[in-house]
Amino acid sequence: MRGLHLPVSAGIAVGVALAIAAAPLPAAAQEATDDLTLRRVMLSTGGVGYFEYEATVDGDADLSLPVLLDQVNDVLKSIVVYDDTGGIGEISLPGREPLREVFREMPFDPSDLDSPIDLLNALRGSEVRVSGAREISGRIIAVTPEHTALPANGGTITQHRVSLLTVSGIRQLILEETDQLEFVDAELGQQIDTALAALSQHNERDRRTVTVRTTGAGERTVRVAYVVEVPLWKTSYRLTLSDDQAMDSADIQGWAILENLSGEDWEGIELTVVSGNPVTFQQALYDAYYVDRPEVPVEVFGRVLPGVDPGARPGEPRDEPRPAAPPAQTILGGVAAVAETEAAYARGFAADQAESDDRSRFAQVTAADSTEATSQVMFRFPDAVSVTSGHSLLVPMIAREVPVQRLSLYQPETHTLHPLSSVRLTNDGETGLPPGVLTLYERTTADGSVAFVGDARLGAFPGGEERLVSFAVDQRVRVERESEGSQTITEGSIVDGVLRLTMMDSQTTTYTITGAAREDRLVAIEHHKQSGWDLVVDEALTVEETAERYRVFRTVEAGEVAEVVVTLQRPRSERLELINLSDGQIRFYAAARELSDSMRQAISEILRHRAAITDAETTVSELEREQRDIIDDQGRVRRNLDTVPRDSDLYQRYLQTLSQQEDRLEDLRGELGSAMEAVASARQALVAYARGLTL
Repeated sequence: MRGLHLPVSAGIAVGVALAIAAAPLPAAAQEATDDLTLRRVMLSTGGVGYFEYEATVDGDADLSLPVLLDQVNDVLKSIVVYDDTGGIGEISLPGREPLREVFREMPFDPSDLDSPIDLLNALRGSEVRVSGAREISGRIIAVTPEHTALPANGGTITQHRVSLLTVSGIRQLILEETDQLEFVDAELGQQIDTALAALSQHNERDRRTVTVRTTGAGERTVRVAYVVEVPLWKTSYRLTLSDDQAMDSADIQGWAILENLSGEDWEGIELTVVSGNPVTFQQALYDAYYVDRPEVPVEVFGRVLPGVDPGARPGEPRDEPRPAAPPAQTILGGVAAVAETEAAYARGFAADQAESDDRSRFAQVTAADSTEATSQVMFRFPDAVSVTSGHSLLVPMIAREVPVQRLSLYQPETHTLHPLSSVRLTNDGETGLPPGVLTLYERTTADGSVAFVGDARLGAFPGGEERLVSFAVDQRVRVERESEGSQTITEGSIVDGVLRLTMMDSQTTTYTITGAAREDRLVAIEHHKQSGWDLVVDEALTVEETAERYRVFRTVEAGEVAEVVVTLQRPRSERLELINLSDGQIRFYAAARELSDSMRQAISEILRHRAAITDAETTVSELEREQRDIIDDQGRVRRNLDTVPRDSDLYQRYLQTLSQQEDRLEDLRGELGSAMEAVASARQALVAYARGLTL
């Protein structure tokens, strides 16, 4: 296909003209002489499907294409016509509410055609001619129901009396007894016939017929295609392994599961499925939209309505003339380029590809031809496909051998004790594989019998990459783990009384693997990553990384108990003011072997200064306690003085005690001042010593 052929000499409009008909098409357009036949279907994981129809035409032709009402928006957005030698006149279809347009100028509504009584009442004043037992001509006045009781309580019957205005006056007749009633006005009769035909044509309210008018000479093939919403097609795989753990290949089959919900049968079509993530959207192109317009007053003589001046600024001279509009040839060239691009894209849908590898131990199937583009993978099925509307279909996409490696994958969050039986798959094909579910079978080498072993999920699988799929719990292998954390000092210094340390935090997990009793296992341990932490393991072990985990591989022989130690380390810096350290911290760092002898000795000296401060503070505390005790006892003595006679010996004794206490309080004030000065001095000595340290 070369795309749209638009000969300018023939006066063909550039592009595709979409004319949504608001009324019935002209007679010439209604006579669609050629029908389009569905030839190609391409289903995308983007939730849309490409449908391509073909018709063989000779000369000018109108092609009819029925589509579902809920697909019309997508059809209007994406319809494209390919004609190697011809052109396109227009593409038309009835409006969203065609009956409203048909009845817009009719003297009756669609509901008036529900019964003859409703129609005659809607056409009051119209002239009719009644023939039969009685012949009457006149204009309709009204049709009224009459209820007549049957004898012997047999119920009632309803008849309708028609009142007509004739030249001789008003005459009446029973409508149910009339043989024939016709409208004298032939145009009115034609309107009724047109309305009934429109009702018949639009009985299926969920369908619209798109008419494509093509122009050209001679016999040729015309293709019409569009993209509409379809159910998402799915992928399922079958992988058959050998019970021999050393086998490095397995048979894989991939099947596409799809549904035909298009509303029409697919008969012998060319089917392609596409795996990718294209941008898709929909737009309500079939709805009528009106632009809001401002309402202005009706102009009358003498009324002036000047516009609003938004202001002005000095104009700037132009040194160069404005560029001229592009010539018509440039516009046509752009459209032709777009058409050629669309044609190339459509050709890609049906491009023949190399046959897939048929080396398989499954029952022989014809696999799809696969092609990988920049953003998607296409699978074209070589045989014609037929699917009845409303039915599902399962068709083979892949049938070949793939490299595999058996292993046991330990994921603590999945199972705390046993690893998962897993397979490492390698996609050595030319194209990627779409995501899907994977059913695994195992074939015994002794007699070839096959058993189901589990299900798995396979993500998007580009060519040349590897994937791990897990399908069962490996009960023959046990994994136990034990974790611990530690901190070590790797470097230290003291600058201006600040202890600067470089610490190494470590989190160590020991995995103890008890292997299978009778067979070797390759065990992969998944260990979660932590941002800012580095992995440390035995250099003899193989390590892989995913986005969130490390995988550490260890071969465990039959009956062996092996240990895998996984450590995560993180360097960390600390800054500590020496004068703010607690006694416990001072003792810890003074004993730290990672620090130099001079640093440990300096830190120990800090402890001596802290002891001097503590001794001075203890002296202050003791003096303050003695002061509080004396003051409390003075209160007791004064209360006793109030209770004894002033001329008694006991009274004199209490006075003497108060005098002695006052003397001691005076001495304590001096001692407390000296003790507090000693505390301040000890603290100043600590600060001076600490800030003078640089090691």
